[in-house]
Amino acid sequence: MTQWEALQRAAHEHRIGRREFLRGAAALGITSAMATATLSKAGYADEPKKGGTLRLGISGGSTTDSLDPITYNNSTAVNVGYQIFNGLIEIDEKQNAVPELLESWEVKPGAKEWIFNIRQGVTFHNGKSLTAEDILYSINRNRGKDSKSPIAGSLADVADLTKVDDHQIRFTLNNGNADFLYVLADFHLLVVPDGFTDWSKPIGTGAFKLSEWQPGVRATSKRNENYWKTGRGYVDNVELTVIAEPAARMNALISGQVDVIDRVDKKAVDLLKTASTVSLLQSPAGWHGIMAMMLDRAPYNNKELRLALRYGLDREQILQTLFNGFGSVANDHPVPKFDPFFNSELPQWAYDADKAAFHFKKAGLSGAKIELSASDAAFVGAVDMAQLLQASARKAGIDVQVKREPADGYWDNVWLKAPFSISYWNGRPAATELLGIPYKSDAAWNETHWHNEAFDKLLANAKAETDTAKRKDYIWEMQRMLHDDGGALIPVFSDFLDGYSVKVKGQSPHTMFDLCNSRVCEKVWLES
Repeated sequence: MTQWEALQRAAHEHRIGRREFLRGAAALGITSAMATATLSKAGYADEPKKGGTLRLGISGGSTTDSLDPITYNNSTAVNVGYQIFNGLIEIDEKQNAVPELLESWEVKPGAKEWIFNIRQGVTFHNGKSLTAEDILYSINRNRGKDSKSPIAGSLADVADLTKVDDHQIRFTLNNGNADFLYVLADFHLLVVPDGFTDWSKPIGTGAFKLSEWQPGVRATSKRNENYWKTGRGYVDNVELTVIAEPAARMNALISGQVDVIDRVDKKAVDLLKTASTVSLLQSPAGWHGIMAMMLDRAPYNNKELRLALRYGLDREQILQTLFNGFGSVANDHPVPKFDPFFNSELPQWAYDADKAAFHFKKAGLSGAKIELSASDAAFVGAVDMAQLLQASARKAGIDVQVKREPADGYWDNVWLKAPFSISYWNGRPAATELLGIPYKSDAAWNETHWHNEAFDKLLANAKAETDTAKRKDYIWEMQRMLHDDGGALIPVFSDFLDGYSVKVKGQSPHTMFDLCNSRVCEKVWLES
């Protein structure tokens, strides 16, 4: 037996530690890559290392992006935001709400009163200590009828928010909300200093300090040496480049120009599998593309037309053609099958050209203009999805015109403005958030203009109810209402698929957002 073979056996039998093994392998002239691979096979956890520059190739950026957390509406802004700022609550890989800048909490019976303790010893990049005023300011920017925040509706039930002392705050809600922690985990609630407004030079408490920001192009940052989290913030620098085209992102990863990419083109995944320098991370997710019809705009206010389009949509074809089977068929509501409150008794919408033609004729809209606005700025394959609907609906005699929109400015100029458009939603850890943020009557991002008092009442009841069986009844009924009468065509839930250089370590799957729930920069490290 050679010395190398003996060393490998010792590792597999766990008779030596990781560092001892690596020293022994180096002495024998074994490459670092081979030694690390041996340790991985032997079940040794990778040991985090500090240093290096992490390079990301990210989709979704726009020249209209701002680093004001209230404005975040794409993955680029969120990923940069999580480098600079911290949130109030973090959602971990198991969908648990865990402390971040709010270190601990107490909820009173009925879930109307919540008391939070603010983490002490945290400083902003400018040296200022974190206090209650900073937390209150960051939250209150998202509240009130004049707030432009997409979560103003989610916070509308906050009757009072007060400072108890420098390190404690109290929420008083109009109605009980057992899921309130998940509301506070939203990325629009990233924390800035009290009174802060200079978004060209953002200051946060995050793992990195911003060096450069070119909206829609690139962002660079450097490690915050005083970062308060242990086990986070390993790399010295982060370079994020917006690469809109999926093929260009994949080529950049394979060629070693970047270390991480998001939204791997699932149709071309086999190409990445052949690259020895690349690894893939698949995460079952609540991510779903959506074709949103505004219910108060003609012709989409006609239920028979909506039924015709539901039957005219070939969901299975979209899953296989656009997502290469990485996901599952959806049912025109936002709750995925792995959610504990998924309504498993709803009939599954399926393609039926005859039924589509029947309802279209019944709608009496043979001459109506049905124009679907789409851009791959929404997600890779958004235009293709629109064209697949166009093709399948045509077989039923329905003429859907696809309007290709420019990628730049899509979120500001088309989304929430065009009466029939494509967007996407990521998952949420609570079904009440999945149903509330896009569909509550006063929600800022209510893209289908779904206004239903009975739905809003069910949502309020579900939030306040702590009995699981009763909550299930409310949540199942909301799904049924959207399934039967809503303005959302949701064909599939798609898994996340990220691409990483093999030298990137520490990443893990997450069902809410790709790239480690957008926290990849502070979580990962680089093997030399």
